[in-house]
Amino acid sequence: MNRRILTLLAALVPVLVLGVIGTVVKVPFVALGPGPTFNTLGEVDGKAVVEVVGVEVDPTTGNLNMTTVAVRDGLNLFEAFGLWLSGQHGLVPRAEVYPPGVPREEIDRSNQQEFKDSEGQAEVAALKFLDLPTVVLVREVGDEAPAKDILMPGDELISVDGAPIATPADLVQAVSTRAPDTQLTLVVRREGQERTETVTLGARPDDPAKGYLGVTPGEGARPPMEVTFNLADIGGPSAGLMFSLALIDKLSPGELDGGKFVAGTGTIDGEGKVGPIGGIQYKMAAAREAGAETFLVPAANCNEARQRTPDGLRLVKVENLDGAVQALNAINTGAEAPSCG
Repeated sequence: MNRRILTLLAALVPVLVLGVIGTVVKVPFVALGPGPTFNTLGEVDGKAVVEVVGVEVDPTTGNLNMTTVAVRDGLNLFEAFGLWLSGQHGLVPRAEVYPPGVPREEIDRSNQQEFKDSEGQAEVAALKFLDLPTVVLVREVGDEAPAKDILMPGDELISVDGAPIATPADLVQAVSTRAPDTQLTLVVRREGQERTETVTLGARPDDPAKGYLGVTPGEGARPPMEVTFNLADIGGPSAGLMFSLALIDKLSPGELDGGKFVAGTGTIDGEGKVGPIGGIQYKMAAAREAGAETFLVPAANCNEARQRTPDGLRLVKVENLDGAVQALNAINTGAEAPSCG
């Protein structure tokens, strides 16, 4: 074998080794980038994203888009490098997204529960903003619950042993202070009719000395009004603000977005306070690419958002639900709205 061929082979070996390493070896990073964005005034799979039944709903147009961050895991060296070079993605240590020792399924369940909790908070915040009544409802009944076949999802909880139930915490307190095998008398409203039910408490799985009813209570609209959020496979609490705004838009005259394309993000609690989120730059990029002209930014995210604002996207600073509605009304009338600038 002549020297030229040997030199060529010597040069090719490192390239081949690098190629194998680059395509086979997984890096300890995940890529974050713009994720899907959904119009909370629109539909997904033929269903309204924010569905309201039992009351008259005001017509809406335009967009109030919630935004997400896409997470790409299991990257090889070449994929990670390519995503980083694109300028649309950032790499973060995998441990920041998927803590070591915690099963992926558990993390996904936690994210989905946060999303579900944010839906309930968004509903309550919107109803309080509109001065509409809220009640305590049975959200779920466990398969092995003592209340199974006695209580049903959607039941309005009125009292326990004569004590009124005004908040979900009232029910938790009433049950946890009783011992297992205690009989409780509950007054509930189902399909507009009050009824009295008796339930014998079981033992709480994590504390056998305390009573266990086996239901998940939540605050929500008073029947016959019912609010359903029809987005699946989304995790985290950051859609809360946009869900609240969509519900307000549907339950009040006029259009919050002025028929235009507004997007945003932010957690929300039952009192309407808007909290910060992660991945703001990717959410803004997704919103602008979808056509958004205005983006609602939690006040605590303003400094970060200002550094990576896509061209043509107006940033509006939001501290609470009242402020978000006022800002949108100001934009629609040509007035100044709070800015991150």
